[in-house]
Amino acid sequence: MRMKIILGGLVCAVAAATFVVPAEARINQRQFEQHKRIQNGVHSGALTRHEATGLRRQQATIARYERQSRRDGTGLSRYERGKIEHMQDRASRNIRREKRDRQRR
Repeated sequence: MRMKIILGGLVCAVAAATFVVPAEARINQRQFEQHKRIQNGVHSGALTRHEATGLRRQQATIARYERQSRRDGTGLSRYERGKIEHMQDRASRNIRREKRDRQRR
């Protein structure tokens, strides 16, 4: 009986955590996908080394802002999430533009 209560509490805690995390998980998933897009562009030749370096630097700036925003221990505020998503939107456009500009390595 005691074990069922403990397991039930654990399941509830995990379920509650999944409702809070989606926005932040989306940010991390998007960051990962953008990194993959840059890597694929380098491997296919659609991105030059110089272009890839600039795009990686932009990704590092986003990651640094996210890390600094999380330092206060309360997670990301709505404003911070919005700013990160805006930064990711801009990075996504830059990746697309650089991959399609017909410059080859």
